[in-house]
Amino acid sequence: MNDLVLRVDGLARTVGDRTIVDDVSFEVRHGELLAVAGPSGAGKSSLLRLINRLDEPSSGTVWLRRTDYRTLPPRELRRRVGMIMQRAFLFPGTVAANLRFGPEQRGQTLASAEIAELLASVGLSGYEDRDVTPLSGGEAQRVCFARALANDPEVLLLDEPTSSLDEAATRQVEAVVAEAVRARGLACVMVTHDPAQAVRVAGRALLMRAGRVAMIDTPERIRDAQRSHS
Repeated sequence: MNDLVLRVDGLARTVGDRTIVDDVSFEVRHGELLAVAGPSGAGKSSLLRLINRLDEPSSGTVWLRRTDYRTLPPRELRRRVGMIMQRAFLFPGTVAANLRFGPEQRGQTLASAEIAELLASVGLSGYEDRDVTPLSGGEAQRVCFARALANDPEVLLLDEPTSSLDEAATRQVEAVVAEAVRARGLACVMVTHDPAQAVRVAGRALLMRAGRVAMIDTPERIRDAQRSHS
């Protein structure tokens, strides 16, 4: 069985005379979490936006299993490649309504039992009818995660999802991510500014500098390379 899910192939983006992402290539397999580390301005978040086609690459492409993602309608691509941003963005209304949104766009109805199962998987059992407004930052981010999982993605992109959370909430979100990657076999790419977080959650890590891949190695070696470069 070929367990390669995501292949980024020579991805680049240039705006004017500025190269933001420069010839980036890597692969992520079924059930693997790859951390993307590097200093501010290295192109980490821009890379995620290219993988999800929120921005268009100047060159290169992304292969989702054996399909060139340029051949996929954007809605299908963003269902199969979910993305969670630094700050939780939820639609007004209840938690359950947020989880139902994605499937409804495809004419599907998420059953109450499925919603309950998704919320249990992120540690939010019983939150179905809660309004999203008073949720804590950690709770809101976990709802975002459950909403992404409701689309049954193959790839999950996480852009510093714990950067605005305290340590307890950070560890809760990390546990949710790790369990989803393991249980669902997701291919996950997680941008993090924290080398220690990469060590905790990732099997491999990629270090970016000035838009390019500086190295791909174990999280521990990437952490040490960042320390020696600082």
